[in-house]
Amino acid sequence: MGTGGDGDKPGPALPLEALLALGLDQRTAENALVNNKVTANLAAVIAEAGIKECDKSVGNLLYAVATKYPTNALVHRPVLISYILSTKIKNPAQLDAALSFLTNTGPDCLDVGKFEEACGVGVVVSIEEIKSTVADVLEENMAAIKEQRYHINVGMLCGLVRKRHPWGDAKAIKEEIDKRLVEILGPKTEADNIKPVKKKKEKPAKVEEKKVAVATAAPPTEEELNPYTIFPQPEENFKVHTEIFYSDGNIWRAHNTKEILEKHLEATGGKVMTRFPPEPNGYLHIGHAKAMFIDFGLAKERNGHCYLRFDDTNPEAEKKEYIDHIQEIVHWMGWEPYKVTYTSDYFQALYEHAVELIRKGLAYVDHQTAEEIKEYREKKMNSPWRDRPIEESLKLFEDMRLGMIAEGAATLRMKQDMQNENKNMSDLIAYRIKFTPHPHAGDKWCIYPSYDYAHCMVDSLENITHSLCTLEFDIRRPSYYWLLVALGLYQPYVWEYSRLNISNTVMSKRKLNRLVTEKWVDGWDDPRLLTLAGLRRRGVSSTAINSFIRGIGITRSDNSLIRVDRLEYHIREELNKTAPRTMVVLRPLKVVITNLEEGKVLDLDGKMWPDASDTDASSQYKVPFSRTVYIEKTDFRLKDSKDYYGLAPGKSVMLRYAFPIKCTDVIYGDSPDDVVEIRAEYDPLKTSKLKGVLHWVSEPAPGVEPLKVEVRLFEKLFMSENPGELEDWLGDLNPHSKEVIKDAYAVPSLATAVLGDKFQFERLGYFAVDTDSTPEKLVFNRTVTLRDSFGKAGPK
Repeated sequence: MGTGGDGDKPGPALPLEALLALGLDQRTAENALVNNKVTANLAAVIAEAGIKECDKSVGNLLYAVATKYPTNALVHRPVLISYILSTKIKNPAQLDAALSFLTNTGPDCLDVGKFEEACGVGVVVSIEEIKSTVADVLEENMAAIKEQRYHINVGMLCGLVRKRHPWGDAKAIKEEIDKRLVEILGPKTEADNIKPVKKKKEKPAKVEEKKVAVATAAPPTEEELNPYTIFPQPEENFKVHTEIFYSDGNIWRAHNTKEILEKHLEATGGKVMTRFPPEPNGYLHIGHAKAMFIDFGLAKERNGHCYLRFDDTNPEAEKKEYIDHIQEIVHWMGWEPYKVTYTSDYFQALYEHAVELIRKGLAYVDHQTAEEIKEYREKKMNSPWRDRPIEESLKLFEDMRLGMIAEGAATLRMKQDMQNENKNMSDLIAYRIKFTPHPHAGDKWCIYPSYDYAHCMVDSLENITHSLCTLEFDIRRPSYYWLLVALGLYQPYVWEYSRLNISNTVMSKRKLNRLVTEKWVDGWDDPRLLTLAGLRRRGVSSTAINSFIRGIGITRSDNSLIRVDRLEYHIREELNKTAPRTMVVLRPLKVVITNLEEGKVLDLDGKMWPDASDTDASSQYKVPFSRTVYIEKTDFRLKDSKDYYGLAPGKSVMLRYAFPIKCTDVIYGDSPDDVVEIRAEYDPLKTSKLKGVLHWVSEPAPGVEPLKVEVRLFEKLFMSENPGELEDWLGDLNPHSKEVIKDAYAVPSLATAVLGDKFQFERLGYFAVDTDSTPEKLVFNRTVTLRDSFGKAGPK
């Protein structure tokens, strides 16, 4: 959503202490102060609230008002603030509902009764009411419950309760349903633990999905369709996770013992613990936004914690630039890590566990080259060093640690199952030698753990309850659990989801790195890339990205290609509500109004919002109308036609917010097709009724050129929907993906736009101020066009 306040001017200086007094955490407060727009909005909200300090819950709601309040309803902001201060609105769900109501209300008169009803003011849902309603809902669905038993859709049951109590405690509702189901059905049977085979959805069901998704626009309904209900509670993590099949017929059934699980729950207090574990070797892209939505979102929904853990096992690939970017972009996406950790924080513990594996006869030092390892795996042959004595491997591993063995001359491998059909059980490498100082750990180590060795171990050491990753890691699940079982460590619950693939782009880090380093694009934050930095620079908000992620879901579906139109739909939906309208002419064609006297300038009112009242000055901006105006070159033709609504000789059109004009003469340049100027007359009485309405910009004063701005238009980066599958994928780059218009004309009010401001340029699309802007010249990026091919069918 948009922000309120005077975002065009630098905000008044706010001391850090003033924000901390609101209960904001240190990082949020510091980040707010470096953003002029947020600072200005916070200052305005604090002034309207008339307070100097408050408790954290109130402060966080006020901060949300400062950052999310719709600019089309600023007149009602003091009312909302008073409801927060009086605790009539006391939680994020109520605030989201209030903001949604005010967005739709705009500057119109506020119906207090409907407002309070919309955001649950005065509604208190007791535990007794929840229990009673849960009992009613379960009774109404008893036939399905007894038929499906524990396969019943609990999320659906929660949704039915929430429909009757939209402001009830979601956690209490879920807990009561779980409790009552156990009372009704008794302990789970073996059949209850077997996952049902999902039936393919019939085509007509897609229509229903669209209807449901449209209904999720209201915050309460969005909560009903909680995507995280599919995940078990931490205390349920005693079941068999996976079966590890050996080529000799042996089977390991990975699960936590009662003692291990109790120790884990004692350490965590029973809280959900997740982690977002990016490698610091590049910038994050929209696929990582999905991972964040799942990792941070689950922890937030269950009142748990999510680590931001840097998987820094490769000292040659990590850069501080990437670490700084990842921390900053995670915060921008709206997520707050419980702790920031590094895999390298656990190097000592990982080393000690490696020694333990050797002592157990489950790891050995190998001297095969990479080529030999590959060959032996393909032939399912054991390494000649596999059965060397334990003491020998211990001595050699110590020599590796001390730097006494050359790089590439030895590795430590896990003794798994070389004859296994799953190649991820083929004695994976646990440690390799690299004489490279580590960016975080320094020069203490010259042996470094592999991802396959470290990932599961650090999950266990951090007491992660839900280890969530994309489907390509599904084949690594046996290896993940093999190591934890071998060491007798706590085993997190692993769940894989489909990775995000979007059309007309690439999201492989290797390919993205080539695009950047070979200068096919203008850096990691090029607006044509679907990196999060690129999307932000283009003018896309984190809320639009998260809305898109929520819309596509987090299930284990196949890795189908999502059309980029679907992302643009969510971007457009938000900007339509939050971006004020204004006028810019990209390719100006001069029009001289011959019947307007020389030197006369009329100050007209343009509307920032299409439904704004004509009497609401706060929703208007001034548009000068003088003898010289400019229209788009594409809005003029020498030959008219029935289906053309632009200007032509002898034809009249309406200038937006101004007057009808009629073309009376055409001035040509060096050729008959070179039109350099139009002569026209305006109708001051507006007696004409016209279909064609054009945007335009005028000289603000006689002889004074309109405000010049640079506008950058972006199209899809690749011509093919799936360029990643092409051998010559660089040859598929769209040569017209970026067009720079250096000298567009804008209305004077745009001169005060600052970084972070977004607008709808009427008839052209949505645009955002770019980081290349200077005091001398503003630069705007087109975020998305006004066209919507996806939305016509409705979102999914």
